[in-house]
Amino acid sequence: MQTAAVSKLENMKIEELLNIYPFAKDFFDSFGLEIFDDDLEKSFSKYLESLSEDFLEENAIDRDSLVNSLADLVETMEEDESSADVESITIYGGKDKNGRDENINLHIRKGEVVCIVGPTGSGKSRLLADIEWVAQKDTPTQRLVLINGAKPDKKWRFSIEYKLVAQLSQNMNFVMDLTVEEFVKMHAESRLVERPDEKVDEVFKLANELAGERFDRDTQITSLSGGQSRALMIADAAVLSKSPIVLIDEIENAGIDRRKALNLLVKKEKIVLMATHDPILALLGDKRLVIKNGGICKVIEVEEEERSLLPKLQEIDDKLLEYRNKLRNGETLS
Repeated sequence: MQTAAVSKLENMKIEELLNIYPFAKDFFDSFGLEIFDDDLEKSFSKYLESLSEDFLEENAIDRDSLVNSLADLVETMEEDESSADVESITIYGGKDKNGRDENINLHIRKGEVVCIVGPTGSGKSRLLADIEWVAQKDTPTQRLVLINGAKPDKKWRFSIEYKLVAQLSQNMNFVMDLTVEEFVKMHAESRLVERPDEKVDEVFKLANELAGERFDRDTQITSLSGGQSRALMIADAAVLSKSPIVLIDEIENAGIDRRKALNLLVKKEKIVLMATHDPILALLGDKRLVIKNGGICKVIEVEEEERSLLPKLQEIDDKLLEYRNKLRNGETLS
């Protein structure tokens, strides 16, 4: 029986089909179907009619199964993700390494920035893992994590498609032999975003606003500096990533405009968790989680009195940046 999805595809021009569903190109290639310029104006049904019986027999395929298979693929790729919206996460405290109760009930809403502070080995990574795994008292800390105030759907725990956390580590090492434009476009098309070329433009523009040193679209991603790589991935996560939570590890060491980076992620309504030792970033956050001995020992709400220190700290930071730029340009500091 012909479904509405099948009928829609059959009446769609090949050019339109490829523009709306970029993954259709890989689908056609997998069946050995070549698309020539004079095929672009044909409807999908007319294109299928143009395939010879010899070709179909040789490749063991038939027209009905082709259109049905593509319709199934489109339906899978366009699965409604409205239920995937994350407005908030709630963390109920578990126990630290000594078995002491954390005694916290932490509620974090999208658009908030939460800084995580504590010495090396204190348990910052374990906290992230609990959030990413959506812990249900089944991890070493025995924490409980809720999404939108309720027990999470299993997809957040077991589905590769629905990743709760996008992590940006200190070291962003690329191994793919692609240009910046090719890399971002590939990600945009895999996300099935509308107007992927516009998204590529947005990511590239934002990345260069964050980076300390500009780079070009045709720059190989393997030749990007650490700061440029981090800037690209922050812009990419803000524009293209579906993960509602972004974790950034020590953004102060990235050589990027960290204030702009935070504002960008907040504007895109991400929940931002940021491990940092930077007092400026700590004061830019909404909350500060202090981690000791594997547990959250304190939750600090950043108040205006504390935030009033920002102008003075920014003045000091600007002076340090001036000295760094002088050193880079071969000048003396006197």
